[in-house]
Amino acid sequence: MVSHIFAIAAGFLLDRLIGDPPGWPHPVRWIGTLIARLTKRWNRPPHAFRNGFFLVLTVTAAATGIAASIVWAASAVHWMAGFAAETLLIASGLAQKSLRDAAADVYHPLAAQDFGTAREKLSWIVGRDTRELDESEIVRGVVETVSENTSDGVTAPLFWAFLLGAPGIWLYKAVNTCDSMVGYKNEAFQHFGFASAKLDDVLNYVPSRLTGALLLLATRNERQLTIRQRFTEWMRDARKHPSPNSGWLEAATAVQLGIRLGGTNTYNGAPSVRAHMGTLVFPLEAKHIPQTVTHMHRVSLLFLLIFALGGLCIEFAGPWS
Repeated sequence: MVSHIFAIAAGFLLDRLIGDPPGWPHPVRWIGTLIARLTKRWNRPPHAFRNGFFLVLTVTAAATGIAASIVWAASAVHWMAGFAAETLLIASGLAQKSLRDAAADVYHPLAAQDFGTAREKLSWIVGRDTRELDESEIVRGVVETVSENTSDGVTAPLFWAFLLGAPGIWLYKAVNTCDSMVGYKNEAFQHFGFASAKLDDVLNYVPSRLTGALLLLATRNERQLTIRQRFTEWMRDARKHPSPNSGWLEAATAVQLGIRLGGTNTYNGAPSVRAHMGTLVFPLEAKHIPQTVTHMHRVSLLFLLIFALGGLCIEFAGPWS
């Protein structure tokens, strides 16, 4: 257990400092290739719904089995090799630095009033149309993305890593990647992507709510609200989001920064209206992007520390008893 906890901590630190160097092979790309190939073969009527379950089970079994095999084989050589393998597998399943860098890529041109470049960089990380967005809408896109992915890309993978080790983080990443590729309610994937979307909702249910609560407790509230007021507004708005989990992060960010998220997004020219979250006290400005990144770093570190201390307490409770 102790070695396992230290491997998670080391992976967390490695991801924060180094992230995913450009050009390095990444397991998510391999998972994505497998999903694409199976989707091409299996997403066909009349069995698309059933085959969607086969897809997520096949991809999850492959990712989890390979991760477990790597750690087992490395540990058979030497415990340090097993530790290193688990550390690298955990680091590659986290997204702190990539989230920070993606936000910075939009923030810097936006702060320099280069809206064209900011819109282009934003289009790399969101699915909505970005060509006509003004400053506040550009900021909203980044803030919503970083907020949502604080759980999806950092704390939820950590949660499953603490429960199941490196295989756990890659079980989660496999499901999450399936959802990101086929979990859409459109004509192409509404049946085939059902299983991936629902399983992703299940795996994110606890981490998203824990992360949102920690955000309310551990970051600065710009409106000087009491803890009770923060949680009241959070509970009021979180369920407004069409995703059962994303709203808990976006609503918490809106409460803490005194901003309003949600509104009208356009996808391939078609408008999509989402309920507003948060009370509009401060207009969205470029400064809210680094503030949201700071929230992500602080909450992720606190999440790690809480689960690490909890694991150590469980480990040492046995000998003491």
